[in-house]
Amino acid sequence: MKTTETLHHQYVLKQLPKPTALVNKNSFLVDASDAWYAIFDDFQGSDKDIQLWYQNHLEIDTVTFKKCIATPSGGSFRHKKLVNGLEQWYESICTPWFDEDENHLGTIIQTDDISQLVEKEQELERITTLLKTKSEVAKVGSWEYNLETEELHWCEETQKIHEVQADYQPTVTEAIAFYKQGYSRNRISMLFHKALENGTPFHEKLTIITKNGKERWVAAAGKAIRKNGEIHKIFGTFQDIDEQMMADKKIRESEQLLTTLIDNLPINVFVKDKDSRKILVNKAECDYLGTTPDTLLGKTDFDLYDEAVAQISRDEDLEVMRTQEPMIGRETINVRKDGTATNFLTSKIPLLDLKGKAYGLIGMSMDITHIKQKEDQLHNLINVTAIQNKKLINFAHIVSHNLRSHTANFSMLLDFLIRESDEKEKQRIMKMLFHASDNLLDTLENLNEVVDISTNVNLDKKSLNLSEHITKMQQNLSAFLEENQVEFENHVPDDLMVSSVPAYLESILLNLVTNAVKYRHPERRPVVELRAIKQDKNVMFSVTDNGLGIDLNRYGDKIFGMYKTFHNNKDARGLGLYIIKNQIEAMDGSISVTSEVDTGSTFNVYFNEETE
Repeated sequence: MKTTETLHHQYVLKQLPKPTALVNKNSFLVDASDAWYAIFDDFQGSDKDIQLWYQNHLEIDTVTFKKCIATPSGGSFRHKKLVNGLEQWYESICTPWFDEDENHLGTIIQTDDISQLVEKEQELERITTLLKTKSEVAKVGSWEYNLETEELHWCEETQKIHEVQADYQPTVTEAIAFYKQGYSRNRISMLFHKALENGTPFHEKLTIITKNGKERWVAAAGKAIRKNGEIHKIFGTFQDIDEQMMADKKIRESEQLLTTLIDNLPINVFVKDKDSRKILVNKAECDYLGTTPDTLLGKTDFDLYDEAVAQISRDEDLEVMRTQEPMIGRETINVRKDGTATNFLTSKIPLLDLKGKAYGLIGMSMDITHIKQKEDQLHNLINVTAIQNKKLINFAHIVSHNLRSHTANFSMLLDFLIRESDEKEKQRIMKMLFHASDNLLDTLENLNEVVDISTNVNLDKKSLNLSEHITKMQQNLSAFLEENQVEFENHVPDDLMVSSVPAYLESILLNLVTNAVKYRHPERRPVVELRAIKQDKNVMFSVTDNGLGIDLNRYGDKIFGMYKTFHNNKDARGLGLYIIKNQIEAMDGSISVTSEVDTGSTFNVYFNEETE
């Protein structure tokens, strides 16, 4: 019966689906199931020592293994072997083996394949390590509150942020007390209460006071975890953002400083993107364009200025960004949509990214309109001064020459008078002295007239009817014109107006007409033709005669000189053309002449009609 029974047990053991082995107290294998033998099929020896069966298995803790096999206390250990190059993990569980009298006979070993479990454990460990590393690097911790147990758990990183011990786990009240009293504490209390009541998630930047008394910015977030529709946990993150907030504060302070500096600069400052759209403007630029930054941002010069000016500015922008060479101190002109123009001294500097590629530019413009106006005034003043100086030198030469001639004449006549003893000759010399005196007075009057024209800076120009003044001139010269049988042709429009000093216009008409008659051709009747035409910025008045004409190749540069005569005319003084030229130029006009010998001459007077 015993034999039958033993065989029956051995047969049952052999068929057990779970790998099972019986080991006696001497650590020798008594028997095992087929499934157990399948695991150790790589053992080729016949030795029954259980330790030899495990010799090809790895990762066995020898102390634990011996304790499990040799003692009735049992236990478990893990081991692995390589199957086709892959790791196969097992766990052997050891339990004591007793007979019916409770005598310890050995150990029962049951072995399970735990490869999938080990793989999951390793993945879990990898994920846990990764999360812990990320948490430490990003300074992001976590926390969890269980509503059932009312326990709050902080992870290691959250504990570090609060500067507490690794075993510190606070209550909700203690955790809230870390927040700075005032806004931060009140805010987190309200947010946590809403999360508990209705599951409202939150993410807020607040301030805490650490265990060591340091004030620190943190980002606290929380979200409700539901089970069967009910909130049973609140899970959240906790991040140290103190460095970020301090950096942001410094950036804001720098931006504020830069904005204050730029807005208070007395020049226009702007930043453009690669399409020349304004992305930053200062107060001076806004004031110049009479608008606000919100209106200007995104606009191009084509939206703000005359198209031609805008195209010039765009070409400058493209050149600066293409070459990456700054444009410094270039004089530019901006013409706004309303037509007003401003002179600027403009600089443009390429704006480069970290790769050295231009993605826009910084521009600075200083309004120099008033400087340009002063320059123009200075140039005009220099020109006027140069002209006046030239006239003064010319006048000085004339005075010196003429007065010296008169003085020499007086000196010689007086010397003759003193030496002469004949009374009749003395009388003749006295008459010559009187005549010389009259000539000197005439010269002084002529010079005074020239001085009056040159020094009269406050000219009172008026709008005068040219035709009416021509009629008046004809009336004043009626006897002179009739005596010389002048054929007078007046083609001047009756309504044509000129801007002139009345006395100057009268002088111009008288001198040009009388000259035309004085220098008539002896072989033909004098004809004087008057014409006038309105031009863009002036009125051109022409006096044409059929007289002797002038050899301009010979006398062209002297024709308007003082005391210059070109014909043997006893009435010629060479002063009329000099005087009217000065009068015309004093009114910002000009005079020119075309002439041909024995054919006649044409004098063209240009009256300046521009208003100041």
